[in-house]
Amino acid sequence: MTAITQTSNPTFGPAAATVAIAVSAVCFGLVPLFARELQALGVDPAAIAFYRYAFTAAVMLPFLPLARWKRRQAVTLALTGMLTGLGWIGYLRAIETESVAAAGVVYMSYPVFALLFAWALLRQRPGLRAWAACVLVLAGAALLVGGDQDISARALVWALPAPITFGLIIVVLSTMVPDLSVPERLACGIGGAVVGLAPLAAMAGPGALVPASGEVWLSILGMGLLSALLPQVIYTFACPRVGPARAAATGAFELPTMIAVGWFAFSETVGVLDLTAAALVLAAILLAPAIGASNRAGRP
Repeated sequence: MTAITQTSNPTFGPAAATVAIAVSAVCFGLVPLFARELQALGVDPAAIAFYRYAFTAAVMLPFLPLARWKRRQAVTLALTGMLTGLGWIGYLRAIETESVAAAGVVYMSYPVFALLFAWALLRQRPGLRAWAACVLVLAGAALLVGGDQDISARALVWALPAPITFGLIIVVLSTMVPDLSVPERLACGIGGAVVGLAPLAAMAGPGALVPASGEVWLSILGMGLLSALLPQVIYTFACPRVGPARAAATGAFELPTMIAVGWFAFSETVGVLDLTAAALVLAAILLAPAIGASNRAGRP
């Protein structure tokens, strides 16, 4: 297995990477703005997921790695991306019936899965700080579950695959594909998601792969740029510089963003428990260690 090394780039160290991941997480948290609009226009969740990933895949297609010595890592990332894309359908199903904050509660369990996958696949035994950061994230989510945001069992089943698969791709991106450059990582991961989602989107109905109106096109463009392409480039570049533990915890910035989106855009109730949950997530970001990062972006 490739050796894992700590980044030594003084111009973009763990602190700067943490801020970058936080910015990308805020962008990811804007997804419900576009997803609910597309759902209201009658677009199937599988097609919405396909549109989100297809935009980035089209831009990154020229960067697919073709070198023989990169193929194993490329295939690994593509398969992981396929699972992540399929898991994201469940999140879209959940926000159809639940509040944005409620669906976010389940999604924010992914830092735990990232640590478990790092432990299982890389033998990176989580330290006390890593587990404490996860506990804080889950405590914040539990506050929402115990408060006004009540999640149905069906929504829980639908939403759970998303954090599981996202936890896995965090580990793969940050430690298991060191020979792939940032554009190559995006091309493989997003390309795998598109391949997995295309058949499901096609089965959603006649013409599901082709937007039916200009309004749908505009929503797809906004979702593709603001909640997919730009944050994915930032996240993929920054993730290897902090490792899976801090990347997962910092990515939890999505939770307070989701709460804000639900409040401002969809008039969802936000109380003391919601604000306390957001504070716990921010504490987890500060606590999570930057360990297990891979600094190699490609062979010279």
